[in-house]
Amino acid sequence: MEDRSLRNTQGKPPIIELTNAYSRGANRNSKSRDDLRATHSNGVCEELKTSERLMMRHVPTIRSWISLVVIVAFTSDAWSATWVQAPRTSGPLLPVELVVLGIAQDAGFPQAGCDKNCCRQAWADPSLRRRVASLGVIDHATGQCWLFDCTPDFPSQLRMLDERYRLGSEPIPSQREPPGLEGIFLTHAHIGHYAGLIHVGREVMGADKIPTYAMPRMEKFLIGNGPWSQLVELENIVLKPMQAGTEVRLNRRLTVTPFLVPHRDEFSETVGFTIKGPSKSVTFLPDIDKWSRWDRSIEKLIEQVDLAYLDGTFFENGEIPGRDMALIPHPFVAESINRFAALDETQRKKVRFIHFNHTNPVLQVGSKSAQEIKRAGMAIAVEGEVVGL
Repeated sequence: MEDRSLRNTQGKPPIIELTNAYSRGANRNSKSRDDLRATHSNGVCEELKTSERLMMRHVPTIRSWISLVVIVAFTSDAWSATWVQAPRTSGPLLPVELVVLGIAQDAGFPQAGCDKNCCRQAWADPSLRRRVASLGVIDHATGQCWLFDCTPDFPSQLRMLDERYRLGSEPIPSQREPPGLEGIFLTHAHIGHYAGLIHVGREVMGADKIPTYAMPRMEKFLIGNGPWSQLVELENIVLKPMQAGTEVRLNRRLTVTPFLVPHRDEFSETVGFTIKGPSKSVTFLPDIDKWSRWDRSIEKLIEQVDLAYLDGTFFENGEIPGRDMALIPHPFVAESINRFAALDETQRKKVRFIHFNHTNPVLQVGSKSAQEIKRAGMAIAVEGEVVGL
């Protein structure tokens, strides 16, 4: 997919409005970074009362603006989004945002060592390249950011998150200080999901105690293996244990709940996440073996959320010639299309495929596979798209 075909006429990534586009008139530039931070008590973040008073002061103005309207249009080359923004006072476009920071499988697109047709054009044209699948969440009211999976593309993805955060500042967005990371959530121990942690160590960022949320086996893996163990020893990261089905509260408006899924699990268990904001919820499930191997119903999960980013690693069987794809199981997109056909249109519209292997034809401009997803009433995740929570 070419970046230009995935952007609207104003040159901006698509925005998916899942909540009212209310804005805050308060100029938070007058507040220091510490003032904008949440105060922590017993591990629960609470927004400052000053921020709440500023919000309430502008409620009448907020209610006067209409919601953001998103019109999604599909073309023969790819799907793109055109959005119309209502007038606003100042502050961020959407108070709590989820940002898609990458859509490719662990190795990115194009993939190292590949000079086949699937990658050749992307090597020649940098605009066709895609980062490894990852999400970011920004709470503009508290000045907090979180990352979901720390990929080999961490440097540019952190930059993307910082730049989006700066857009929440008026009148001079570039002067708003990036907040750093309030936390990193890891799905599992395959390289595309944690290897970016190398950048928070002493050789690069020398980060200070970034909360890093991990399941029990994942935590043990990081503690017991270098160079990750050094990050723990030097307190570049502070491991925060998670339990499947147990909600992690980020602040008064945001929660994250991990859930176990079957995967190869050589070094750790594998989880997906349900992220709940003040109005809407999103599921992030980039890796799973097969829907039929799971003891939960994927259809029920889709029904319970407002948007679902789901494993789309391979489009169909035989995609990698000469390899037994049973050894690297994923639900083929073609299988998911057939399975989800039983869902009604409203439910199918929630599905957005992500985590594409370099061989997946949906990454190619104008592919029939991408059009098949569109005709089935589902969509492909777009790098840089923003979801209002």
